[in-house]
Amino acid sequence: MSIGIWQLVLILVIVFVIFGAGKLPRVMGDVGKGVRSLRDGLKGDEAESKEITQDKTKAD
Repeated sequence: MSIGIWQLVLILVIVFVIFGAGKLPRVMGDVGKGVRSLRDGLKGDEAESKEITQDKTKAD
């Protein structure tokens, strides 16, 4: 089951009613910053696990 065009329109209308047109760009900017922070955190975890794996390999 996928989201149709009418469901997306309804969601957008509800978002405009809740946040208003003035606050919407700021809210979306905050969401974007949160997503970027999450991605950076995940990349950091990957790099850290690779370092640990490489250190264990060198020790053996």
